[in-house]
Amino acid sequence: MRITIVSGFFLPVPPVSGGSTEKSWHNLAREFAARGHAVTMISRRWRDFPRTETRDGVRHLRLPGWDHQRSLGRNLLLDFLWSWRVFFALPSADIVVVNAVTLPVWLGWLKPRAGRVVIMTGRMPKGQYRRYRAIARVLAASSYVRDRVLAENPALSSVTRVRGYPIDWQLLGTPSDAAPAGLPPAQPGEVVLGYVGRIHEEKGLFLLAEAVKLLAATPGLPPWRLLLCGPADVARGGSGVIFRGQLLHRLSTAMDPGRFTLLDPEFNERTLAGVYRRIGIFCYPSLAEQGETFGVAVAEAMAAGAVPVVSRLACFTDFVRAGENGLVFDHAAPDAAAQLAAALARLLGEAGLRPRLAAVARADARTYDYAAYAEDLLADFAQLTAPAQSASSVP
Repeated sequence: MRITIVSGFFLPVPPVSGGSTEKSWHNLAREFAARGHAVTMISRRWRDFPRTETRDGVRHLRLPGWDHQRSLGRNLLLDFLWSWRVFFALPSADIVVVNAVTLPVWLGWLKPRAGRVVIMTGRMPKGQYRRYRAIARVLAASSYVRDRVLAENPALSSVTRVRGYPIDWQLLGTPSDAAPAGLPPAQPGEVVLGYVGRIHEEKGLFLLAEAVKLLAATPGLPPWRLLLCGPADVARGGSGVIFRGQLLHRLSTAMDPGRFTLLDPEFNERTLAGVYRRIGIFCYPSLAEQGETFGVAVAEAMAAGAVPVVSRLACFTDFVRAGENGLVFDHAAPDAAAQLAAALARLLGEAGLRPRLAAVARADARTYDYAAYAEDLLADFAQLTAPAQSASSVP
């Protein structure tokens, strides 16, 4: 099978500068190629990366792109320009996976030789699905995203499937010595509370700072520390250096500065896995009602053996079950910080609770392992390209 995978305009592949979508599809491309399929990835041209090359069996085609912007309008304009640039570069294929907003509007009917169009909902729908036609498959990251897609375009119901996001379950659960510079040495009996992701205000990090302030004043808990890791710069999805400074200030007034660490973003997968494995309780207090589609970092932390504590966003309900493999708090409640602090204190203080939830969480996360995920997608792609399916796309 010939498969083309299109990335967005602002990050490269391989994902040396981050991006969960870029990382996911880069690894899936390698899985597809390892199974004998002809795979082409189209991504942003980047520094010393060659314009074309074949790596791990995957042919890479890199086109000029742009940095991510603060303005949604500017990003949509750049996506429009990127979509046309990609359109003229697309090779003939059986399947074309598109991670861009505007390209699916015209791709299926203007260039059918590019392949059956598959969309991954890496971002929350914002009206674009009303304009999509000739779509063979919509891969919704969660049930919540599927419902939002169908609210915009009910005609996509027959081609939409909930898939989640793939993760490297095997790597995340394998002990190794890989660790980034600045990671504090492990202390006997100390539990690490952690967050991995964009250092952005919508991720609820100010709320986390309020919660750890309450936690620090709670007596009788075993020793713990806080570890955060992720990009703060706008180009990689953060809220910028000012927000980063404000967060550090709040944390330093909330707890002993010697008990928290903010690491630079880590893009080496083995090293990042070392960060995850250091974390015992994974805090993801996102406030992004209209932004979160799945929670890749949450699933990765579960695979590494951490217990997730997440906000009550609908996107987490497919894989985080309160009291079974994690804990959930109401991020919209007036006492949200107190609820989060209570959940963290419970996991720290109740003997046996954390290991029990962690074991179930790791087992549940296996559903998203790359190998199994790739096999499911390839089986689906084979059905989509079978002669009997040639008329099944949404017109």
